[in-house]
Amino acid sequence: MFALRTCPLLLFLLLPSYLQAARILALFPIPSPSHYYYALPYLKSLAMKGHQVTSLNPYPQKQPMENFRDIPIPEVFDNLEEFLSRAIQTTSLWASNNICNEYCVNLTKAVLNNDQVRREILKPGAAQFDLIVMDLWRLDALYGLAGYFDAPIIGLAPYGTDWKIDELVGNTSPSSYLHLPTTTHAFPDRDTYFGRLNHFVERAVSWVNWRWKFLPKHEQIYGKYFGREAEKVSLSKIASNFALILVNQHFTLAPPRPYVPNMIEVVGLHIDDQQPKKLPKDMEDFIQGSGEAGVIYFSLGTIFESKSLSNERLQMLLQTFASLPQRVLWKFEDERLPGRPENVFISKFFPQQAVLAHPKVKLFITHGGMLSTVESLHYGKPMLGLPCFFDQFRNMDHVQRMGLGLVLSHQEMTAADFKSALLRLLTEESFALNAKETSKRYRDQPMTSLAKANWWTEYILRHKGAAHMRVAGREMDFFTYHSLDVIGTLLGGALVCLVLIVALLWQLPRLAGLGQSKQKKLKNL
Repeated sequence: MFALRTCPLLLFLLLPSYLQAARILALFPIPSPSHYYYALPYLKSLAMKGHQVTSLNPYPQKQPMENFRDIPIPEVFDNLEEFLSRAIQTTSLWASNNICNEYCVNLTKAVLNNDQVRREILKPGAAQFDLIVMDLWRLDALYGLAGYFDAPIIGLAPYGTDWKIDELVGNTSPSSYLHLPTTTHAFPDRDTYFGRLNHFVERAVSWVNWRWKFLPKHEQIYGKYFGREAEKVSLSKIASNFALILVNQHFTLAPPRPYVPNMIEVVGLHIDDQQPKKLPKDMEDFIQGSGEAGVIYFSLGTIFESKSLSNERLQMLLQTFASLPQRVLWKFEDERLPGRPENVFISKFFPQQAVLAHPKVKLFITHGGMLSTVESLHYGKPMLGLPCFFDQFRNMDHVQRMGLGLVLSHQEMTAADFKSALLRLLTEESFALNAKETSKRYRDQPMTSLAKANWWTEYILRHKGAAHMRVAGREMDFFTYHSLDVIGTLLGGALVCLVLIVALLWQLPRLAGLGQSKQKKLKNL
């Protein structure tokens, strides 16, 4: 009995680091629900563990939660539609990088100029934090908060990694076989020389655009808002000291790739299999009425809205759906859709995971965002991808390569293309079988992504930033990292040797001639 009573005391004395609550500042200003809703279950779980979470985001919770405080940033929605329109329409590689990077600069300024942020975060002595958790989408000036509070940073990558995120921790990222997201509307074929060349050029242009044009702008913002800290430590130094990166990828859902120790896969962090998936009665009744034919679920995500499609595109979709025996759930942002056939159910919102978990749902028509792709494969549903921008092309390229679905251009596809793709996906069993097999592999993990993210987060806290996990490559310049200086020295030495050998060979006939003439002279004497 005495031993039982003393166990809690012993745990308290021996493991104090497990019980100490941390003050966590979460930075998720991207005006995209998928970015924040990927991270939200993770942030809530940290609050439930007793940590104090302060979250800067554009989607404050409607119901308050203990240990969780929102600081709303509505300013980030300014000019969002203009940015999306320009991002979709531009075809120039340099211009598309300009549009994306300039938007991130403005986004960073909006966060730092927010009144509540200035009063409650930036004002000297107003707050103190032990850990910074933030979205990784070219918001480099916000890294300054880590220096301001002398706190380690954990980065979340909701759309998976890219060359810039890899660079933060010195992660191996060869362009020869890892084709990472770009700002263009196409995806090169990595199996061909010209595909690899195209991707190399895209990445090089993206790197130059960021390094030479936009990184200096973030450094200026950093110097303006974090003057004293900026004098002590450079922004590049802070950027190279990320304690941990949690990335929304997994080798079953994307091409396998290497990772450094402080880069952890936590795919599907937002997926909750514990709660039963229930649909509203009208949706459930509509699905049950589909019979053996089943249901198709159609959603273009939270950023690109179906109602923005041209009337010609809408009519083509409606006519195709009307010709199918399946019923269709369509995420459509208006309450009315003229010409809607009886087998189409529209709604501004669908509980997407509950829909995809339903056994009668046979196919997902998707924009190919990372969260939608992960959810579809988690529940074993084949996909028809209609990508619009950024990582969506990479995601859908992999889906098609793995036999998990097909891909079309929503701008260029004809009615015949659309119907043919739907019929293939609905009638060829290989797509559904591949999706189910991939789901089985993906689910075969020793622990949930949420449990893994929590464990590693508290590991970082227990070990004061866990500097021992960081590789030296993160601080090396391009030439040193790739040993180009060493290779250059060896090539230079080899070239000198080659020149000497050639010079020697060039002189041999003359030397031989001189030797013969000397011999003749000696004979004559």
